[in-house]
Amino acid sequence: MRADQRSDDALRPISITRNFTKHAEGSVLVAFGDTKVICTASISNTIPRWLKASGRGWVTAEYAMLPRSAQERINRDSVNKGRAQEISRLIGRSLRCVVDLDAMPERRIIVDCDVIQADGGTRTAAITGAYVALCDACRVLTAEESLPVSPIVGQCAAVSVGLVDGRVLLDLCYEEDFRADVDMNLVMLADGGIVEIQGCAEGAAFPRARMDEMMDVATTGINDLLAIQNEALGRG
Repeated sequence: MRADQRSDDALRPISITRNFTKHAEGSVLVAFGDTKVICTASISNTIPRWLKASGRGWVTAEYAMLPRSAQERINRDSVNKGRAQEISRLIGRSLRCVVDLDAMPERRIIVDCDVIQADGGTRTAAITGAYVALCDACRVLTAEESLPVSPIVGQCAAVSVGLVDGRVLLDLCYEEDFRADVDMNLVMLADGGIVEIQGCAEGAAFPRARMDEMMDVATTGINDLLAIQNEALGRG
């Protein structure tokens, strides 16, 4: 058993709390164990300049870790901006894969993912929660009759997996992530399509067979997360 008494292929306790804040059109508190992220989706009628007159909308994301989300306080002015920008782009790419941008002309949805407590897997928790916040924002657009149909055309979630002491472990906490020989993040759609795979060996190279094993374990975890998202959204 792992330090938190999970089996190797088990997710941490997952919760998704909708309508977590008052003002945003979509807001979620998502928890992957002790990792907690607030995801808010805001609707804007301004789109990037390069999309003007295109008849298309846009979805983008911003990711940040709050000053005391980690064991040591993070100075707001010295946050790893390169890492935050990379994760922001990953979240945005993931969400755009499940949205018909032509179905939301001249509208932009900005999803802010703010980590309030970090214990590994912040980007995967952010993507999983951001999807639910995005769905709620799109429900507002259709309820107000701003759009005739929801632009949501798919579903996405993300999870981490890694090799730790020769074992394939799903949904790594910080202690496991810190010791991992291989660390990988997978973003996947409900139809099985892969949005992104991020992974590398920290020391020695690993064989293709272990990669396939990690993918199989991660895919099972993604399917569990998709079911949790659907339950949170009240989908049958």
